[in-house]
Amino acid sequence: MADQRNVTFAITGAGGTRVARYVLESLVKDDRVERVDLIVSATGRKIIAHETGLDSVGEAVEMVLGGPSPKVVNWDPEDLAGGPTSGSYPSWGMLVVPCALGVVGRIAHGTANTLIERAADVTLKERRPLILCVRETPFNLIHLRNMTQITEAGGTIYPVIPTFYNLPSSVDQVYEEFTARLLGFLGLPQTDYYTYSGDETPAHRDRVES
Repeated sequence: MADQRNVTFAITGAGGTRVARYVLESLVKDDRVERVDLIVSATGRKIIAHETGLDSVGEAVEMVLGGPSPKVVNWDPEDLAGGPTSGSYPSWGMLVVPCALGVVGRIAHGTANTLIERAADVTLKERRPLILCVRETPFNLIHLRNMTQITEAGGTIYPVIPTFYNLPSSVDQVYEEFTARLLGFLGLPQTDYYTYSGDETPAHRDRVES
């Protein structure tokens, strides 16, 4: 694994791009991350436009970060000669948030028709962390078998499922908690999320009982 913590980050055509915004913002703010290679699928761009009202990925990135970021490199999803297609390109791992189940299927079967799928294929062959945050539900048998195949190949299926034992009081807290746990799982430990100690305070117990 490369010493530089360069993270490949993909957004595909599944609803929930607000989660992707939180993850991208956290990656850019993290001093341990030197570069984020951002790949947004054609359908992902449509979903971003629908959910944010913005017409371009550049506008969406600037909205999240408050302006252009030198850390973020935007890649054309159709560019099969782009850096992430090569195992020699420095990368610490790859996140796909959210990850459509059609993309899961193509990765599972080695069908690398886009830069996202090829980057995922390279991530697996180089034994780097590949984390696919699927969002659709329910799963049919094809979905489950594809996710099993990804897991057997060394990837991780990390569904966009919120936690409840931390008693979130807003949707923002749900996104923040998911982001912190996801980045911790990737190997970027966070300090601002709930950890169970087995010794809840009375106030915590009161909130649970109510």
